[in-house]
Amino acid sequence: MSLIDYIVLVVYFLSMAAIGVWCMKKVKHQEDLFLGGRSFGKLFQTFAAFGAGTGANDPVNVGRNTYTSGFSGIWSVLFWLLVTPFYWIFAVWYRRMRHLTLGDWFVERYESRALGAAYSVFGIVFYMLYLSVAFTAVSKVCEPLIAPGQTDGSLKTILLPIIGLVVVVYGVLGGLRAAYWTDLIQGFFIIILSVLLIPFGLTLLVENFGDPASEGLMAGFKHLHEQLPAAAFQLAGNEFPLYYIACIFLLNLVGIVVQPHFIATGGGSAKSENSARVGLVVGNFLKRFCTVGWALTGLIMLALLSVDPEIGKDPDKVWGLAAVKLLGPLDIGLVGLMVACLLAALMSSADCYMLVTSALVVRNCYAAYLDREASEERYLLVGRVVGVVIIAGAVYLSLASYDVFGQLKNAWEIPVIFAAPFWIGMFWRRGTKRAAWITVIFSLIVFVLLPMLLPLLPGLRENQSYAVTTAEVSRTVTRPASPADVARRGLKIQAWRSKAEKEPGAVEPKELKAGEDFMETRTTAPRSVFWKDGFVRLSGPEKPAVVTTQEDDSGSRVVTRRYGPETRFRGKGFFNFDFLLYGAIGVNLQGLSREAVEALRLPLKVMVPFLVMIIASLLTRPNSKESLDRFYVKMKTPTEPDPEKDKRELELSYASPDRFDHKKLFQGSSLEIQRPDSMDVVGFILSCLGVVAVILLALWVANLGA
Repeated sequence: MSLIDYIVLVVYFLSMAAIGVWCMKKVKHQEDLFLGGRSFGKLFQTFAAFGAGTGANDPVNVGRNTYTSGFSGIWSVLFWLLVTPFYWIFAVWYRRMRHLTLGDWFVERYESRALGAAYSVFGIVFYMLYLSVAFTAVSKVCEPLIAPGQTDGSLKTILLPIIGLVVVVYGVLGGLRAAYWTDLIQGFFIIILSVLLIPFGLTLLVENFGDPASEGLMAGFKHLHEQLPAAAFQLAGNEFPLYYIACIFLLNLVGIVVQPHFIATGGGSAKSENSARVGLVVGNFLKRFCTVGWALTGLIMLALLSVDPEIGKDPDKVWGLAAVKLLGPLDIGLVGLMVACLLAALMSSADCYMLVTSALVVRNCYAAYLDREASEERYLLVGRVVGVVIIAGAVYLSLASYDVFGQLKNAWEIPVIFAAPFWIGMFWRRGTKRAAWITVIFSLIVFVLLPMLLPLLPGLRENQSYAVTTAEVSRTVTRPASPADVARRGLKIQAWRSKAEKEPGAVEPKELKAGEDFMETRTTAPRSVFWKDGFVRLSGPEKPAVVTTQEDDSGSRVVTRRYGPETRFRGKGFFNFDFLLYGAIGVNLQGLSREAVEALRLPLKVMVPFLVMIIASLLTRPNSKESLDRFYVKMKTPTEPDPEKDKRELELSYASPDRFDHKKLFQGSSLEIQRPDSMDVVGFILSCLGVVAVILLALWVANLGA
C-alpha cells in the first residue's frame, strides 16, 4: 500500500467516527440507542439489512471457495438465497413484537425472565463467534496489502485491535442511529467492492492472453473460458451438491429467526410494517446480486493466479492478492478504497451485532436481575460497556482461530438451540415454559456440550470403533488442457526437478500443451465420520488400498480406496455425537461420501429439538390463558407508525383477545396460524421471482464468453 492508500483509509475511519459523535447527541433513551427510536423508513432499513447481512467474510469466503471449487463456490454464501422470500413474512413478526430485544419476546411468550437471560448468553456467544469470522476475513485480506510476503501472521495482532477500536467508537457512542447512517454509506462501499476488481481483472486477462490493441474489455470473458476448464463454470459442483445445499437451506430457515439482530434489521426498528418488509427483502437481495460479482472475481483470479504459491497455502488470501495484482500498480488509492470497502462490510455488521447484544444484556440481565430502578443514563452506560466487551471477545476469538470457513460453519449451527421454542411459541398455544427449557437444555447438551466434552474421556479418541472414515475417491477425466492446466503442470515439473532426492520409481511429469488431451485426476480425501477435525494416523499403511475401479456415466474412471482394519487412527476435534444415532438405525456409515457426512450433521440438529419440544409441551402444564391471549392478539395487531395510535390499537386488542380470530387458518384449534392476505402472497411470489432472477444472472455470468 502506498501513501495515498493510507490517506484514503484515514479519511474513511475519521468519517465513521465523526458520524458516531454526531449521533451521540440524539441518544437519550434505551430505544434511541438500541432501535433508533423505531424511526427508519425503507431506504435505511434496506441498507441496514444489507449492511448487517453482508460481512467482510462473505466476499472473502466466496472468493476462496470459487478459487478452490469453481463457480459452485458461490453457494458458500448463496445458501441464504433460498431463504430470502420468507423474509417478507418474517419482517412483520419483528415489527409486531414491539420489543427492544428477542430476549423480551421469550420473556413474554413463556412468562420466564430466566429464559430471556439464557437467550442473552446465547446472543453473546453467537455474536462473538460470528464477528470473529469477519475479523479473520479482513485480516487475511489486509495482510498481503500492508505487508506483502510476510507470512508469520504477526500483523493481525496489530490490525484486528485497531479495526475493533473504530467499530467501538462509532457504534458505542452513536447507537443504532449511527450504525444505520454508516450502513447507508458503507452499503455503497460494499457495492463498489463487489464490482471494483472485475473490470481490472478482465483487462488483465486481455493483456495477458489476448490482443489489447484489437480487443475490448468484454473479450476478457472469452479468455476467462479459454484459461479454465468447463467444470470451473458449473453452478452445482462436487463440494456443494444439491442435497447439501438443501440441508443448509433448512438449517438457515429454522435458525435465522432467532439471530438476535433480526429484532432490529428484521423490522423492529422500522417506522411501519411495509418499511420492515421492503427493507429486509430488498436489502438481502442486494447482497445476493453482489455475491455473483464476488464469484466472478474468484474465477478471474483463478485464471490469473492459478499457480500462485501463496494462495495455494491459504486460499483465504485470494481477495487481498487480487487487490495487490490488479489495483496496486495504478497507485491512485484504489487499494486503500478496497480495504475501506472490506472494513465497511465488517463494520456495518459489527456495529449492529454489538448493539443488539448490548440491548440483550441490559434488558434481560442487568435490568431484570441487578437493578430494575436504574436511570436511563445508567442503562446506556452498561450497554456501551457490554458493546466494548463483545468486540474485544470477537477480536480474541479471531486471533485464536484463524480459519474463515471453519469458523463460519460453527456459527451456522448455534441458533438451533433456541429455534424450536421460537417457532412453536409463535404458532402453537400449547408450547410451554418447561418444554422450552427442556428443549434448550437438551439442544445445548446434545449438540454443543457432549461433542466438546466426550473427547475428554480416556481412550475415546483412540477407540477404533469411532475410527470410521469415508472412502478416498479419485476421479480421472480426459479433457483438453487449458492454459491454466499448462501453467500448473509447469509448476509441478519445476518442483519435481528441484527436489534433491526423488522418490523410488517417481517419474518426471510430462510437459503439457494447451488443447492437448490429458488425464486430470481429482481426489477427494477420506474424512472422519465421528471426528469433526479429522484424524491422525497412528499405525498401518500410509495410503488406503484400492477397493474398486469403475467407469461412471460420464466416462470418468473412478477409483475407490479404503483403509483396512490394520490402520489405526486418533480422532481430532469435537465428537460428532449424532452419528451414533445414524449407526443405531442402520445407516452404513462407511458407505457415506464426504459430502454426505457433512450434510447428515444437519437434519438431526433441526428436527430433533422440535420433536422434544412438542412431546415435552404435551406432558407439561400450559402457560396461563391470559398471557397467551395477550401475546397472540398483540402479534396479530397491525402496527401503526404513530406510537399513540399504535397504543390505542393494542388496548382495543387486549380488551377483545378474539378480535382477529376470524383470520385463523384452523378455526377452533390451538394453532395460531393466520390466513395469508394479498400482501403476503404477492410479496412472497415476487421474492421467489427474485430468487430465480439471481440464479439466472449467475448462470448468464458463468456463460459469458463461453
